[in-house]
Amino acid sequence: MKKIVIINGPNLNLLGSRETVLYGKESFDDVMVKLRMDFPKADLSYIQSNKESDIIEALHDASANGADGIVLNPAAFTHTSLAVADAVAAVSVPVVEVHISNVFAREPFRQQSFVSRYAAGVITGFGVKGYALAINFLCDST
Repeated sequence: MKKIVIINGPNLNLLGSRETVLYGKESFDDVMVKLRMDFPKADLSYIQSNKESDIIEALHDASANGADGIVLNPAAFTHTSLAVADAVAAVSVPVVEVHISNVFAREPFRQQSFVSRYAAGVITGFGVKGYALAINFLCDST
């Protein structure tokens, strides 16, 4: 059984109610129910925080505690946090960077990612289905 940790950054606790045109109407709790149904042979855990330090600790902990892969939606930290990028570079497991919206169709500052260069791959613009794509990749490749 593959152990996959999903880490969501700032404001993703509001998924389903925040800017639904961009992010959809499903809460992440709803998304997790579907992911667990779709990947019954994966051990999926989920962490969300609005704090940069919590995201960094979650990355470190996932790596130290035997995760086979990490799905990371760093949200706004994508474009602002060298510390999160450094944490991704430092962990010993593959990290797939996921974005619900197509960041390349948005404001220019959202098209810059400090994280991408250290990620095993980047999935953007497929809505919450991007999480399933990332998990599928991690389950097949790790």
